[in-house]
Amino acid sequence: MATPKVERLLNLVICLLWTRQYVTADYIRRNVAGYSDDGQSDEAFNRMFERDKNELRDLGIPLVTGRSPMAAGGEGYRIDRDSYELPEISLESDEAAAIAMAAALWDTPEVSTLSQTAILKLRAAGLDVRSEDDLGITTGGSSRSLGSEEVIAGLLAAVQDGRAVEFRHRSSAAAAPTTRRVEPWGVVSHRGRWYVVGHDRDRDATRTFRLSRITAVSAVGAAAAVVVPAGTDLQQIVSAAVDSASGSDGRTARIWVAADRAFGLRRAATATEPADLDGDPGDIVTLEIHSLTTVARMVLGVGRDAVVLDPPELRELVIASLDRLSGVNV
Repeated sequence: MATPKVERLLNLVICLLWTRQYVTADYIRRNVAGYSDDGQSDEAFNRMFERDKNELRDLGIPLVTGRSPMAAGGEGYRIDRDSYELPEISLESDEAAAIAMAAALWDTPEVSTLSQTAILKLRAAGLDVRSEDDLGITTGGSSRSLGSEEVIAGLLAAVQDGRAVEFRHRSSAAAAPTTRRVEPWGVVSHRGRWYVVGHDRDRDATRTFRLSRITAVSAVGAAAAVVVPAGTDLQQIVSAAVDSASGSDGRTARIWVAADRAFGLRRAATATEPADLDGDPGDIVTLEIHSLTTVARMVLGVGRDAVVLDPPELRELVIASLDRLSGVNV
């Protein structure tokens, strides 16, 4: 079976990029997968190789020729690594944060692998690209946390244009959807979920709506008609609304977090005090427990940068979850 063209070109790039000398066409034919499929003739190989060389150059890949020791000074090929490799990347902290934000939002199957690979490469290069937890974003289960792409795109476009929106909304998972007319002020995240905040025209009051419970967003009215009141703190509005809806179960959690880490836990804390743990610098944060499993997920999300001190039931839940993840039976 013939090797797909993209795979053949990739094999050729790998070969020419890593060789320390110019390699001949004959060497490529014998050693690069895709150039000797089905015993093709010399003429067929030469046509294919010429097309592939031209395509690489059209893509901007610096394919160069020179004397090859393999053929007594005959013509050989390689890729000029100095011209091929990207220059050193330097990002400001806000630029790195924007990349991490984009990677968290790009969670569709088509782009999630590419975006996460980009983040890993940037971190491997020593760039401080903050994690999803640092930005208050949860990528896992995006359909639950973020809502559909159409909803997000519609709301963000309306906020940018200053237009009111109309959408269908469910007040709870079991409730029937109703139509709401809202002047959106912004879209913010809180505890791994996303919300739109704005003025509800039907209730004549400020309201917060979870994006995962919204469908069928459409813009209404003229652009620039929505004005955000001066001094509006969207994050505070969402926090107050969520806390009011869920309430605390009366328990508090004390969790040690590493210095300059676990920003999601830090934002949810009601108190913070400096404290070392086994010689590592950090802080002890105190949180009100609205949901034991939610706090456990926040702790698990930051790995070894968080250690539960109290209460025992939260610590046991985190340990049990770690045991399941590692396949340990207890």
